[in-house]
Amino acid sequence: MTEEILINVTPQETRVAMLENGMLQEVFIEREKNREITGNIYLGIVVRVLPGMQAAFVDIGLERTAFLHARDLMERRDETSQLQQNDPAASIASLVQEGQRIVVQVVKAPLGTKGARLTTQISIPARNIVYLPNSEYTGISQRIKETTARENLIEKLTEFRHELNAKGGFIIRTAGENASDDEMKSDMVFLLRIWERVLARKKSNKAPFQIYSNLPLAMRIVRDLVWQNVGKIRIDSRETLDQVMEFSRDLIPDQRIEHYPGGRPIFDLYGVEDEIQKALQKRVPLKSGGYLIIDQTEAMTTIDINTGSFVGKRNLEETIFKTNLEAATALARQLRVRNLGGIIIVDFIDMAQEEHCDQVMRTLSRELEKDSTKTQVRDMTSLGLVEITRKRTNENLEQLLTEPCPCCSGRGIQKTPETVCYEIFREILREARQFDTDSYLVVASQSVIERLQEDESTGIADLQDFIKRNIQLQVEPTYQQQYDVVLM
Repeated sequence: MTEEILINVTPQETRVAMLENGMLQEVFIEREKNREITGNIYLGIVVRVLPGMQAAFVDIGLERTAFLHARDLMERRDETSQLQQNDPAASIASLVQEGQRIVVQVVKAPLGTKGARLTTQISIPARNIVYLPNSEYTGISQRIKETTARENLIEKLTEFRHELNAKGGFIIRTAGENASDDEMKSDMVFLLRIWERVLARKKSNKAPFQIYSNLPLAMRIVRDLVWQNVGKIRIDSRETLDQVMEFSRDLIPDQRIEHYPGGRPIFDLYGVEDEIQKALQKRVPLKSGGYLIIDQTEAMTTIDINTGSFVGKRNLEETIFKTNLEAATALARQLRVRNLGGIIIVDFIDMAQEEHCDQVMRTLSRELEKDSTKTQVRDMTSLGLVEITRKRTNENLEQLLTEPCPCCSGRGIQKTPETVCYEIFREILREARQFDTDSYLVVASQSVIERLQEDESTGIADLQDFIKRNIQLQVEPTYQQQYDVVLM
């Protein structure tokens, strides 16, 4: 249940914070130079077909070609249909050819060295419904659980489709549960017009070309997330406020949207800036004194749970149980704040009682249900490990806001000055065997040069005697573990 949405706008970027009970739950960032492309529709050109991978690479005008799998080329036949890898009908070579123009939609933005992931199963969302122009599928959000309500909504949707002679499929979104007939019909007309414009732009432009762009971040938030229990939406930009008010006037007229005119930055006022900085740290403290350690790698994310300074009041088992309970709630929130995706392995502290394990898993599952991103969780193993998968569509917070350290290449560790000194000794010996020179100049960091002059001074003297050449030392302030051995 989200209570407040804060929208911070500058000419360079837009940031949105979702708060619950005054605590940050999710943060979204969109930069003007790197706009979100998930949901965009492109007229692309197939540049390479790979039968062995059942995939094709498509040029849609981005820096890297995008990836299209055979599964994503087929229309959705029913709610659960999935093509198997060995299905002859799914052969990529029979579906597309190199040089072919094709209309595709981005379902996953480029991540790291990987290009965007594409689909031909186009979906265009409105406030209450989603339009599937290349499918005849009719569906309804799983969050709408009441049987009678589902049947009534499907009946209304079918009636509007016939009335408007609408081709394609439709899915009723969660917000559509309480939508009026006029609102539902208006959304359908709106989506059909958008698709007409997409087809017109397809005919009048050469590939690669973007033929439909998703809404800016502030509008997407209002469209997609305000069906939740939002008390207020505060925006610190008057221009963006006017745009959001105009956009939402027909969608959520009762929603409380207000301008924040304060002199203090809105993210500072609510402590969001501090929370973002904390979300870039590996260690997450718990109120009890325990903590989480979150390590992100390309393959997966691991979360380790420790009791830390928490000693409990009764016994060790009770201390472990309470730490794991608190950690289950905290880590579910961290997944949302950091936007962690892919495989996540959680190492809970071993618990002796099965009931404690079950209660921790129930708590974790309940907290993960708050996540608007698709998440799955597996049962706890005998080692106390829990596997979570969370759909990954965009860069996580660390990837978006940081870059690998140039000194340690993102490993978080670097060689000691002692190790670098011994590498320098070996390099000088190597050079002495190959080149005839009068002396050598060693250029290295302050800490390495100091060690060579003090703790390793005997080693330097012995090396000079051995190679019968002089060795000079020079500090380079910009160096860390790098060094140069220069022939003089």
